[in-house]
Amino acid sequence: CVQPVNVRQIQLLVKAFWFIDLCLRAIMRAMWFCGGFHWIKVKGQRVEPSEAPILTVAPHSSYFDAIPVTMTMCSIVTKLESRSIPVWGTLISYIRPVFVFRSDQDSRRKTVEEIRRRACSGGKWPQIMIFPEGTCTNRSGLILFKAGAFIPGLPVQPVILRYPNKLVYTINPLFVLSFRFHILWLTLCQPHNSIEIEYLPVYSPSNEEKENPALFASNVRKLMAKALDLPLKDLSFDDIEISLPHGPLGIYDYSSLLEFNQLICRLGLRAATTDRVLEEQARRARKLQGDKLGLEDFAQFLSLPVTDTLKEVHSFFDEHRDGQIDVRRYVIALSTVRRPTKSMETLKLAFKMYESEESGEILEEELAGILEIMLGVKEVQLLSVSLTLGPDTGKITYGKTLFLFVTCFKHFNTLTEMSNYL
Repeated sequence: CVQPVNVRQIQLLVKAFWFIDLCLRAIMRAMWFCGGFHWIKVKGQRVEPSEAPILTVAPHSSYFDAIPVTMTMCSIVTKLESRSIPVWGTLISYIRPVFVFRSDQDSRRKTVEEIRRRACSGGKWPQIMIFPEGTCTNRSGLILFKAGAFIPGLPVQPVILRYPNKLVYTINPLFVLSFRFHILWLTLCQPHNSIEIEYLPVYSPSNEEKENPALFASNVRKLMAKALDLPLKDLSFDDIEISLPHGPLGIYDYSSLLEFNQLICRLGLRAATTDRVLEEQARRARKLQGDKLGLEDFAQFLSLPVTDTLKEVHSFFDEHRDGQIDVRRYVIALSTVRRPTKSMETLKLAFKMYESEESGEILEEELAGILEIMLGVKEVQLLSVSLTLGPDTGKITYGKTLFLFVTCFKHFNTLTEMSNYL
């Protein structure tokens, strides 16, 4: 049987949530006040969830971008690990976020489905506040927006952030780097910090934009860039990840890899490439034993039709301009841009494709070629390094390479620095 609804209990529950919400807003506002944000300038008016279920916020450049989140108590899209952050993790859980499970291969699809479900609830869920850039930037321009906020095809309200500080270096737009806590300390030491939050008019998509989320995102980005008086940057979240240094084997010159990354994104290969796919491609490339592939064979290797974009990818690895490529170089480049923070895994994958079955060794010039792709360094800079990797056999194993790299990096910050010294 169905229990009768206790209206009194529901009213008390609503009042309790209202009181908790009010207390949390007061506590967070006091915290920002102690951090130097004595007053927060707000322009425009935030609309109701039924009118615009999604708020798109840009540019995303610092931890203090959380101020509008705590002021509105909107839901956000965040990684699952955020729940373990002391205090902040509890607040995040309270505002009912959309958690992203990075270990789940279907995380992107599930996140988009959840955003769509909440956005289409007719105001039953809180508004979702999304930073469509997907990463922190230096506020010099707006990079490409991710399509997640625009896939539902519903009206969005753009929100722009400004930090009009006289001492702009304190709220540093690059404190995503290793010195971020030092910059945070400088920010908190400044007597007063300024922030402006501006709610722009609601943007309702056209029928064409509803069918094309990328076009929808692009048009909203242009609108926000105009309001911010900032240029548009043709860089994506993945490009930013590639361009940031990641330890001793971090990418040194990323210009060519950025070009390659944009090509595979156009082919839809980046999103479809998992660790399992990389291992399978490496296994197939090893079977070729260095045999070169023409355009048709390369298309068959990737199970793709021959297109102009595929031709560009093929020519990208055509060293001798004879229409033939070593597909192993393609797999190394793909692994590098797909997981730029895991350079040692890419190096190990490369060794599996090149090493001899009997001895597990590869030639020194092959190692130089591998590192040239991974780091974007010229081969001449690697010759002195490769000559130190073993005896005069002209060959080296993965174990010896790893041992020497670990030893040398105790004295040098990067492979390039070690190479220049030698």
